[in-house]
Amino acid sequence: MDSRPYAGCLSHLCGQIQRLLRFTKGRLTTLTLLGLIAAQPVYAEQLRLVAAQRGNWETAVPELGKAQGIFRKHGVDLDIIYSQGTGETIQLVVSGQVDVGISLGTLSVMGAYQKGAPIRVIASSSTGFEETFFYVPAASPVRSMKDTNGKTVAFATVGSSTQIAALSLISLAGTSAKGIATGDVPATLTQVMSGQVDIGWATAPFLLDQISKGEVRMIARASDAPRLRNMTMRVQVANAKSYLEKPELIKNYLVAYRETLDWMYASPEAKHRYMAFSGLSETAVNSMMKDFISRESLQTERLHGLDENIEDARAFKFLQSPLTQEQVTELFRIPVKEN
Repeated sequence: MDSRPYAGCLSHLCGQIQRLLRFTKGRLTTLTLLGLIAAQPVYAEQLRLVAAQRGNWETAVPELGKAQGIFRKHGVDLDIIYSQGTGETIQLVVSGQVDVGISLGTLSVMGAYQKGAPIRVIASSSTGFEETFFYVPAASPVRSMKDTNGKTVAFATVGSSTQIAALSLISLAGTSAKGIATGDVPATLTQVMSGQVDIGWATAPFLLDQISKGEVRMIARASDAPRLRNMTMRVQVANAKSYLEKPELIKNYLVAYRETLDWMYASPEAKHRYMAFSGLSETAVNSMMKDFISRESLQTERLHGLDENIEDARAFKFLQSPLTQEQVTELFRIPVKEN
């Protein structure tokens, strides 16, 4: 890393302190010195990041933390772009257009890695599946996933965690429903309400207002599939080259990410900033935080259910063969907790 910006800031700071000492004839208090130091601009290195589904609570962490100054405080200048889902996100990370991608389906990440994608898992993104649900228009005769024979069930993109949820629920219900990629939440809602797709997908807090108004009905949650409830279904990944060349930057990013999460769950200001960013109502956001997305579900430090993820990746054809222990060690750069 280039040390010149730090040297310049230090030289400037020393000069200011010397001038202030002369001006006050040496009577500068420790508190004043600390205040002067804290006021200095922090040098921040750019980290390019892609997040899926703009406006989602989980993927809003970088946006809100950047606006709050948390990432810059830790020396990270985030350059954020958005994608429609895992497939697009992986392409951007693999190509090197971004350093880090968040909220990628774990199974898709394993499959891409086995095919040679230069990626490393640096953190969990979401554990459990409480926030993802499936819905129908209010007038639909479908009451549950057991009523989906011959129906189409939406998911975001091929390889996304929502595809795994859809396939798991179809398998659990034992119906002939067919999964279909529909893009992000707004695009999916349009297709559902126009009759192009029978069952839509969404993540809280999206569509909670429509549910409360009786415009759509929730028929299933991804967590209805028991094996998905405690699994890490989405992860954060880094381009392998970025991981090797920017270890301190990525480490600082993760520290800032966790600090931002703590702030989001503790501060009323964070909730209101999120509402302004997402355009969602306070009622929907309150419901999301109470009934759908806990702070613990967004923990980043542990990977849960690795064996089950590998089994599902085989079953749903994301992996041609199980990952070896050497591959697991190379791909997953966070502590692994099986259960």
